[in-house]
Amino acid sequence: MIKVSGVSKKFKLYHTPTDRLKEKILRKKYHREITALENISFEVKDGQTLGIVGQNGAGKSTILKVLSGVMLPDEGLIEVDGKITGLLELGTGFDQELTGLENIFMNGTFLGMDKTEIERKKDEIIDFTELEDFIYDPIKTYSSGMLMRLAFSIAMHAEPKCFLVDEALSVGDAYFQQKCMRKILEFKNNGGSIIFVSHDMNAVKIVCDSAILLDHGHIISSGDPKDIIDYYHGMILQKAHMGDAEVIVYDMNDTKDCTGRKNPNASTGEVELISFKILNSKNEETLYIESEQVIKVIYQVKALKELSDPHFGLHVRNNLGVSVFETNTYCSGIKTFTLKKGQIAELVWEFFFPLSAGDYSFSVGVANKGYGKDAFEEYLLMAHDIEVLKVIPNDSAIIYSGVFNMKPKIKIQEMYGNKS
Repeated sequence: MIKVSGVSKKFKLYHTPTDRLKEKILRKKYHREITALENISFEVKDGQTLGIVGQNGAGKSTILKVLSGVMLPDEGLIEVDGKITGLLELGTGFDQELTGLENIFMNGTFLGMDKTEIERKKDEIIDFTELEDFIYDPIKTYSSGMLMRLAFSIAMHAEPKCFLVDEALSVGDAYFQQKCMRKILEFKNNGGSIIFVSHDMNAVKIVCDSAILLDHGHIISSGDPKDIIDYYHGMILQKAHMGDAEVIVYDMNDTKDCTGRKNPNASTGEVELISFKILNSKNEETLYIESEQVIKVIYQVKALKELSDPHFGLHVRNNLGVSVFETNTYCSGIKTFTLKKGQIAELVWEFFFPLSAGDYSFSVGVANKGYGKDAFEEYLLMAHDIEVLKVIPNDSAIIYSGVFNMKPKIKIQEMYGNKS
């Protein structure tokens, strides 16, 4: 368990190194203060994972450094029931001139293990890294992925109660990232607490039980990871918007979509989603289908100003909030038309739905003036989770597990060995 109460951290920035000396001698202020964290409070219980989401400079890495003891907070209290280790900046706690094996002993000592414990766990640490004979080479010869393997293995084998994961995990190859993720989930299932920072929003949704959204050192929202990430995406649209209207990010507790559900949305107020429905293969409105059927998604958008180049999107996510399909008319190469103020555009999306049994939510986006391959000058609306479609198994399909039925063609033939 880890509990953070009212933690704040500020940094002094000097224009030149000389100003730092002048401030000491002359007793005058030659710096400006940057608030990295302001009154941060949260709690992570045993067996739970907290995701920290935010743009670069929001304070994510700073809070991890404070939690790991690399930095001390200026204010506030941190209570930890046990040892904290983490995978923060690559190279922290390592000597570039020493071999990987020597760094296991040095870094392991920094993480609170004695020599006997390290000796006992040494082979397990090395086996997990899969570095083989490279473990006897100086780590200055390692790639960033090799260094990440070593750092992660040592940190996990230190048997912490709380594990901190920063973006350092992203430098490894896909195979080892998956291996690390399995180890992290195993650690969580055994009662460990995890604080997880990543720009991979799908990973946050899968791994985390709750999440907080940081912006300029402040917690601006907390709650279910899917809701926090939707809110975060709205913030990104707000900052990316190049039009004249202000983009407003609505809190999930304050707004309802056209179906009456409360959802986190982002809108300029220049378009309105006025209807949304899903039709089955018989053109009947429905909220459940058999897998591997054709469906239609139909929605109407009203323009509250003239749109010279409007484009419309559709996003499908599973019950964990993980994206399974997303596109829009611009990325699909579909030419649209000028939408006058007060006009309504009706979008009809017809497609085969091969996904396995489960619940899938549909979100809608509207933008104006496309440019480049997949960007827009104006982001007008992002409405999340308008409807949820329940997909049941198709009895005529093969039995399979996974995301969707790939309908394999299987050929088997009897082979004969060479006659003697």
